[in-house]
Amino acid sequence: MAEALQPALPGRPGLRVAYAGTPEFARVALAAIVDAGWTVPLVLTQPDRPAGRGLKLQPSAVKLLALERGLPLAQPHGLKLDGRFAADAQEAWRALLAAAPDVLVVAAYGLILPAWVLALPRLGCLNIHGSLLPRWRGAAPIQRAIEAGDTQTGITLMQMDAGLDTGAMLLTEATPIAADDTTASLHDRLAAMGARLVLQGLQAAQAGRLQPQAQPSEGVSYAHKIDKAEAAIDWLSGAAAIERRLRAFDPFPGATAQLAGQTVKLWRGRVVANEGAIAPGHWVPSAEGRLVTACGTDALEWLELQLPGGRRITAREWRQRFPGLAP
Repeated sequence: MAEALQPALPGRPGLRVAYAGTPEFARVALAAIVDAGWTVPLVLTQPDRPAGRGLKLQPSAVKLLALERGLPLAQPHGLKLDGRFAADAQEAWRALLAAAPDVLVVAAYGLILPAWVLALPRLGCLNIHGSLLPRWRGAAPIQRAIEAGDTQTGITLMQMDAGLDTGAMLLTEATPIAADDTTASLHDRLAAMGARLVLQGLQAAQAGRLQPQAQPSEGVSYAHKIDKAEAAIDWLSGAAAIERRLRAFDPFPGATAQLAGQTVKLWRGRVVANEGAIAPGHWVPSAEGRLVTACGTDALEWLELQLPGGRRITAREWRQRFPGLAP
């Protein structure tokens, strides 16, 4: 069995590009690969997950595209041949062997690739990663870059190895992070960049022109997965840090605060002076009736918020609709 897991795939004209990805970020790159005419013999994506108020099973963005384009599809729960989902892994192994890919492109797949997957394609596995490695290895590079106040980020096309985003860099492209960028806006820009970069990488791979470069040993940081527990705003933090977190947590999970006895989501804010040296977490008096909360440093003016079950509204709309509930 062990020898069969690492077949030597013969070279052939035109690469056979298998694909592994799940969310919208990955769908954009897969669409570009298909539109560019590459042969995609197999798509791997996560199993359908419950979502929405009814918790009905929902297909991933990548699955929807694969079905639309008529691409062969597999949705294993796991890929470890001796793990909990060994039967799924065996089925995926057979599907990959039958697909005979020259290369496997991976983007936000969500499952760890074991050694047998990494070794199967003759050109290995290429990962589209949403940061300039080694900055922000891990699950949430876009959110953590905004939260940390980074001035730029980008896409790294990486040759995958057994480590967590530790493989050699193949291609990179940078983009500035604007002062008003949210995870939503930066995600869309990086998804388009990733699609362009992977097409360049596939062309270079076919021509034998890829030049792997080891990641620098300095500047490594880890982008931990975003947890819903992080949503509650800590007013002891500086206003600038809180404002960045609002943008980093847009659209998920959103930042929460208390207003008129209700837990609301605060989507957009602006750093202002804490006039009167008000204690953190308390309202700063405003002659204009603005919603301003004192922070550990400076204060934060509320600009856009959302009531439970409602839509996003501006602070001005809040004051007009609920004049008695403003501080």
